[in-house]
Amino acid sequence: MRMVDLIEKKRDGYELTQEEIQFIIHGYTEGAIPDYQMSALTMAIFFRGMSEKERADLTMAMVESGDQIDLSEIEGIKVDKHSTGGVGDTTTLVLGPLVAAAGVPVAKMSGRGLGHTGGTIDKLEAVTGFHVEIDKAEFIELVNKNKVAVIGQSGNLTPADKKLYALRDVTATVNSIPLIASSIMSKKIAAGADAIVLDVKTGAGAFMKTLEQSRELAEAMVGIGNKVGRNTMAVISDMSQPLGFAIGNALEVKEAIDTLRGEGPGDLTELCLTLGSHMVVLAGKAKTLSEARSLLEKIIREGVALEKMKVFLSAQGGDASVVDDPGKLPQAKYTFELEAKKDGYVSEIVADAVGTAAMLLGAGRATKESEIDLAVGLMLRKKIGDAVKKGESLVTLYSNFEDVADVKEKLYENIRISAQKIEPPTLIHEEITQ
Repeated sequence: MRMVDLIEKKRDGYELTQEEIQFIIHGYTEGAIPDYQMSALTMAIFFRGMSEKERADLTMAMVESGDQIDLSEIEGIKVDKHSTGGVGDTTTLVLGPLVAAAGVPVAKMSGRGLGHTGGTIDKLEAVTGFHVEIDKAEFIELVNKNKVAVIGQSGNLTPADKKLYALRDVTATVNSIPLIASSIMSKKIAAGADAIVLDVKTGAGAFMKTLEQSRELAEAMVGIGNKVGRNTMAVISDMSQPLGFAIGNALEVKEAIDTLRGEGPGDLTELCLTLGSHMVVLAGKAKTLSEARSLLEKIIREGVALEKMKVFLSAQGGDASVVDDPGKLPQAKYTFELEAKKDGYVSEIVADAVGTAAMLLGAGRATKESEIDLAVGLMLRKKIGDAVKKGESLVTLYSNFEDVADVKEKLYENIRISAQKIEPPTLIHEEITQ
């Protein structure tokens, strides 16, 4: 088998076999296939696409390139949730304890964030003492005991994907549906979940900017998951403006606690109930989505979700008293208000740009080496469609330095006010199953 023949085959629009894909991924991971040949193949895939079978075979070849997490010792159906990313996306912090309180085992493997704010682990580390450095045996024990635990990602999970993504990043082949879908799904499958709920974002703050693109990606990932034996579905949700109000690590932890108390932002609460209901159904803890939703609403109403958050934090060394007293979370030295310059209605909040403003305060990482300031960030006071008076606060800035002129300028450029009332964007666009 020669790589040049396989490049030619895909260039001409033919389907690669499972054996050929395994040969490619194994050879590239081991260094036998050079970057220039892999670059040629990814460009051929970019233009020619891949069949559903090819996508599944590519995903599994990447899964098999490194460690696979065996969660069979955990009782019940393990359901994972994956978001394609966005600004103020606090769903994992809410869904972990919420779904666990419904009896669904949540064995979460998470990483650190590179972008607007930290990843799930960074956010959780805003809680004093919380740590994810636990071995697999303790991880499994915690999930069996408490139904929820979070561990750091294995260093050798899907090494083929890491190497391939780095190549795609410098060869203009990142934005390929088959390659994106197989990249995401390889990590989810290697992490050992039995079923997967995907939250695919769409809009200005999402990787996929249009509903059509987001639908194509969602369908590709759902197709892969189900083809390789994982019960998979997707929700396409809005990211044309930030989700919830908080953007920043400690601020998002507080917002998650508020949501588990039943006092969170309407959009974050609704999305968590939607995603959580699907997780509960896939885990076999409810027969219908309405039954699952009623169960989750009851868990919040009766304070069970909040208690589960305390158990989860405490079990991994965290100070669970922050649930009752969020003032114990890291606090910024200064707060500043971004005041509206005129009366009207908020017509646009460009999610990406607002996320960048939070990163300028230190809430996120510009590079892997960047230090995150867990205390800083933004709190939106208005969302799209809200009325606003001149001088009223649009955003509260939480900062550990006094000069925030550049951050304010960034926000003013990307939060727009119109004279006409604007309808809020649709939160849940579609739900895709196979």
